[in-house]
Amino acid sequence: MSLIVNGQPANVASRDLATLLTELSYDGDWLATAVNGVVIRRDDRVAYALRPGDRVEILSPMQGG
Repeated sequence: MSLIVNGQPANVASRDLATLLTELSYDGDWLATAVNGVVIRRDDRVAYALRPGDRVEILSPMQGG
């Protein structure tokens, strides 16, 4: 499926947000996710079905200042 992930085109096999995070090697409890500008809570990621063309934003904390 074709998505836009963090502003970049991506072709992925995942059909839900939780699986997408695993496919793209994002892990940890400190991630923030949004699809098409709507924040998706961690508990809702498994049930959140992705659709072709969705714009997914994945934010993770960075070290440094």
